[in-house]
Amino acid sequence: MKFRKPLLSTITIGALFFAGTLLAQDTPPPPPPATSTAAPGQSMNNAAPAPAPQAQVTVQSVQPPAPSIGPAPSFEQLSGGSKWITADQASAYPPLANDFLNASHNGTRVSKSQYDEWVKQLQ
Repeated sequence: MKFRKPLLSTITIGALFFAGTLLAQDTPPPPPPATSTAAPGQSMNNAAPAPAPQAQVTVQSVQPPAPSIGPAPSFEQLSGGSKWITADQASAYPPLANDFLNASHNGTRVSKSQYDEWVKQLQ
């Protein structure tokens, strides 16, 4: 008698888990109703169904070309007459702002010699 209670409990719990997974399943939505267009004067019964529109897919297998950037402005333009270009001043020229850490050698400002080296890398 002691053997039946744990066995029945295990079977009942397993059946509940199984029932829960069955109830959690989604049923697929029904297919849309078929529509057909008939020419004026024709009945809908003998009209041929309209073909489904086909979408075109374009696949590009190469990377797009890099955007061209204009010539780098002079150091004096970006620095505003000072000895350094700060990160705020570099934002006036987006390529320098994007590469500021490299141009400044992981610093907080860019000197004229660092800027000249960076411009040479662009070319």
